Amino acid sequence: MLKSFFKKFSSGSDEEESIDFSTLKADMHSHLIPGIDDGAKTIEDSLELIRIMHGLGYSKFITTPHIMSDYFRNTPEIILEGLATLKKALVENNIPVEVSAAAEYYLDDGFIRKLEEEKLLTFGDNYLLVEVSYINPPDNVNEVLFRAQVLGYKPVLAHPERYPFWHRDLDHYKRFYEMGVTLQLNLNSLAGYYGPDAKK
Repeated sequence: MLKSFFKKFSSGSDEEESIDFSTLKADMHSHLIPGIDDGAKTIEDSLELIRIMHGLGYSKFITTPHIMSDYFRNTPEIILEGLATLKKALVENNIPVEVSAAAEYYLDDGFIRKLEEEKLLTFGDNYLLVEVSYINPPDNVNEVLFRAQVLGYKPVLAHPERYPFWHRDLDHYKRFYEMGVTLQLNLNSLAGYYGPDAKK
């Protein structure tokens, strides 16, 4: 699936070698730890994905497993244990990339409790990756993001182009930007992977 996606960036060419994402260097939103969310299912899947992306020029990965109260009940301990397993496999298979882990937090009631009571998994200078429902946004999304900022986090809203309820009201994106929230675009949205509205 990943190979067919990247072909969309190469003007119809079947040669993935013509694609070079080395100027990006790092991917900061992925699901590469096997068996803990909807990403890689096995360590072989993880290694294949990383090999392909390394071949396209990526040298660093910040993998961000889902944390959701009612579905992906990951904890920092589960994620960091999976990261250690992945790093060991990369060394054993001579894949020369840097891998670290944070998390993609779903903004639900469980997140609010975690925000107030736990040390959350972040990357870089305390950047905190968050997502919302694809069906409707939480009523208090601005308040929750502001509270995260007060607590010293720098919120990053995952793939805002994928939330259809904001497609016809771009002021929401502007307000996030003005609040200091970073907006993280999924690269495959530019290829139309999530449909024409997300691409637009």
